[in-house]
Amino acid sequence: MKALFTAGVLALASASAHAADANHASYLASTCASCHGTDGKSTGSVASLAGQPAADLLTKLAEFKDGTRPATIMHQIAKGYTGEQLKLIAEFFSAQK
Repeated sequence: MKALFTAGVLALASASAHAADANHASYLASTCASCHGTDGKSTGSVASLAGQPAADLLTKLAEFKDGTRPATIMHQIAKGYTGEQLKLIAEFFSAQK
């Protein structure tokens, strides 16, 4: 009985953490809206991020962060995020359609 209760608590905690990550990812990604559009759907000359594969986005963000990808401002912006935050941002935009 105790094991079942513990499993239930862990499942609930995991679900709460996932929801918190989704909200946190949305919050982090909102900082990209001024250039890349709401939910990553750009209407201008800047690349749209919505629906791009998360791995591709994460690679580009990492390249901006380490300075190996040319940029005007993204290298400075990317340096302000941890690797985990960049992963959340990439996953958020990947899930947008």
